[in-house]
Amino acid sequence: MSKRVGLVVGREWSWPPAFIEEVNRRDQGVIAEYARLGGDHHDGPVPWDVLIDRISHEVPMYRSYLKKAVLEGKTVINNPFMWSADDKFFGAALAAKLGVASPKTVLLPNKDYVPGIVPTESLRNLKFPLDWDELARYVGMPCILKDAHGGGWKEVYVCHSVQELVDNYNHSGLLTMIVQEFIEWDQFVRCLCLGQEEVLPMHYDPKGRKYIVDDDYLTPAMRARIITDCRTLCSALGYDMNSLEFAVKDGVPYAIDFMNCAPDMDLYSLTPTYFDWVVKGMADLAIRLALHPRRTAVEAKWSALFTAAR
Repeated sequence: MSKRVGLVVGREWSWPPAFIEEVNRRDQGVIAEYARLGGDHHDGPVPWDVLIDRISHEVPMYRSYLKKAVLEGKTVINNPFMWSADDKFFGAALAAKLGVASPKTVLLPNKDYVPGIVPTESLRNLKFPLDWDELARYVGMPCILKDAHGGGWKEVYVCHSVQELVDNYNHSGLLTMIVQEFIEWDQFVRCLCLGQEEVLPMHYDPKGRKYIVDDDYLTPAMRARIITDCRTLCSALGYDMNSLEFAVKDGVPYAIDFMNCAPDMDLYSLTPTYFDWVVKGMADLAIRLALHPRRTAVEAKWSALFTAAR
């Protein structure tokens, strides 16, 4: 009987059909298809051996089903338990523990709260008001204000003064924000990492929001270091599908964003060269995990990782 790979997707139209066609074309005893979810019983079967999640961060019902799939011993890319737990402040702390260079980062209180929160009663543990001048001295100016749980360059602000930082923060609403040191890069690199091992470093222009195919953009030594850092971070996070961004300054690659569990895989942004790499790489990964299962971890053993990093 063929193994089944279920794809859980949103508004993307180039990678999903190309991936399904690539897996099925190989005829290796694995069938890829779109998963159909809804009205599932808690004690019902999970018909897929591998599920690839591209959209549960926007459709919470899918996330609940994927957690159930893990309990049934199925492989889920990416780990829904870890994806539910991660954020960019935690990521900065994790990078520091693992010895990966990253920007100075500060966690900010929410500007607003859901109805029912009474500041004088519900927020008795909160230090407020903030010392914005001290915070600015720590991260430096300019700095980056961003959503701690966001992605896709949404709710990201470059702030050139304390007043600009406060003004942007005052419009953040219910979002939990972080402020980070701004690395004025000499080179900017975005990487795709598949299966925690296969890494594709790419020249990326964050201002033009485009990839530039340039095999000689990095020196061999810098390329090797960035690949090692990608593997270190993805192994710690347990992510089999991730994109990571590095701002290279004075010969140091700073990991500035590396928790992107549904990375950009679109043909028109990746370019045909990189798109072909990710289609074939994801097909390799899905087929391997379908035929040789590796159960998704329900919990992370952080202490072992930190001890190994010392």
